[in-house]
Amino acid sequence: MLGWILISVFAAILFALLGFTKIARGFAAIAKILFYIFAIIFIITLIIHLLV
Repeated sequence: MLGWILISVFAAILFALLGFTKIARGFAAIAKILFYIFAIIFIITLIIHLLV
């Protein structure tokens, strides 16, 4: 999942350099959503690991 986040971030940066279009905003939104999902999963697994 981290790979998808990095790909989305680099794609958003690339499209932003080419011009702020709807594609760049779309990839930035995807990267943000994937980041939050990854962060939530990380926190849940960290809590589970500390409790077990």
